[in-house]
Amino acid sequence: MTGRYGREISTAIALAAVLVAVAVAAPQFYGARNLQQILINNTPVLIVAIGMTMVILVGQIDISVGSQFAIASVVAGLAAQTGVPIFIAGLAGMIAGAAMGVVNAALIAGAGIPSIVVTLATMVALRDVLRWTTQGRWVQNLPPAFQWAGFGQTSGEILITLITSVLFLAVAWALGNLPAGRALYATGSDAEAARLAGIRPARVVFFVFVVMGLLTGLAAALNAIRFSEVQSNAGAGVELKTIAAVVVGGASITGGRATLIGTLLGVLLLGIIGPALTFAGINAFWEKAIQGLIILAAVVADARGKARARVVPNR
Repeated sequence: MTGRYGREISTAIALAAVLVAVAVAAPQFYGARNLQQILINNTPVLIVAIGMTMVILVGQIDISVGSQFAIASVVAGLAAQTGVPIFIAGLAGMIAGAAMGVVNAALIAGAGIPSIVVTLATMVALRDVLRWTTQGRWVQNLPPAFQWAGFGQTSGEILITLITSVLFLAVAWALGNLPAGRALYATGSDAEAARLAGIRPARVVFFVFVVMGLLTGLAAALNAIRFSEVQSNAGAGVELKTIAAVVVGGASITGGRATLIGTLLGVLLLGIIGPALTFAGINAFWEKAIQGLIILAAVVADARGKARARVVPNR
């Protein structure tokens, strides 16, 4: 058990160490409102990271999710401006995300273009199209029922947390119990072996990128309703946060290994660093440096693990 989930256990230990250090240096960090704020700030990141876990699991990458997040946010806001129910506005954001996912999927799974190339191109193109379309303006004059979906802040935060929790548990169960979930692991481990076993890797990759877009749209919609205006630059840096969380959580960057528990631990570890530094009175500029060191340690651990795996069969 320890060997199989060694990376996740290491991340959990690192998270526990940070929490203990903060408890000693800045016990006020554990105020109820601060913990609630950290939780609600990281729920959109976790939703996108769930999709990113599946993308990395099949040996791919998607660095366009930040741009997708911004466009889906604006689409949800514009839909709400027309007076449609908030549920429909959120659905519009999800459809926009799924549509962008289809574009990535078609180019990667259909045309065979490397995912890093495709998503780099769409990241830039989508962000520039949005900037040109909105001229940098935020979506304003939203109906009063838009913020917190009309439930008020406390109930709205509970709703967002509940949706995220149900989604997390459902996808975690599906990855471990459904044939579709096992197909993701098989495709990421060895696409040719998966093909010989009757799995169609191209279809799996196509499906994963569409789901990635759909989940990004959902995260964008849930994030947008936290505010009275929709930012046109929303989602900046989301791609780095989610990729980092998945890798720190134990996923192999080349595919075939990942767990959602590890992803959750990665999101929590990276998500508390900034607030913890602030409460400890340390310059927040150290946040990126610390996150970078954690990511580097995770990548090194992944590389060492693969090296040991190659040596063991030869003994």
